[in-house]
Amino acid sequence: MKFYKILFFIFIFLTCAVKADLNNNLIKELNQGGKLIFIRHAYAPGNGDPQNFNLFDCSTQRNLSEIGREQSKKIGNLFLKNKIDIKKVYSSEWCRCKETASIAFETYETKKFLNSFYSAQFIKNKSEQVKEFNNFIKDWDKKQNLIFITHYVFILEILNYAPSSGEIVIVDKNFNIVDTVEIKY
Repeated sequence: MKFYKILFFIFIFLTCAVKADLNNNLIKELNQGGKLIFIRHAYAPGNGDPQNFNLFDCSTQRNLSEIGREQSKKIGNLFLKNKIDIKKVYSSEWCRCKETASIAFETYETKKFLNSFYSAQFIKNKSEQVKEFNNFIKDWDKKQNLIFITHYVFILEILNYAPSSGEIVIVDKNFNIVDTVEIKY
């Protein structure tokens, strides 16, 4: 029995060390540049948008909660603390994405192609948005990191990956997933 306890503690110790190395490796990878970083907006309670949704009126949208705002701060702090160089931050036009971008990175630019197409009202835009995104990426210099703050459906469509609220998905220039980072709320 004592042998198993020792083995258990060795396993825990080694697992923690490996986890730390993975984090250091990811930071090195990001600092090399050339990564596309997709972030699903921080926590906004609910699902989809209300029936009276208006893109230009945040009071009609599903917005970040206080927990989502704290999660946004953690996202920004992760990049700041690790001195990860970012060329530009792009956001969906939805208020929950813009607020995530504003809290985490302060400056950002909106891009229509990052918008949600979850609801019936917007599903018709999906093909055009994906096409616009792909055209945008063709002009990327592939040397610097870009951040895209967007929605579950967009990330799922582009990367075939289902992110949690506030989750960071890092991909290389060929759209291979390098790693993911879940920012807990």
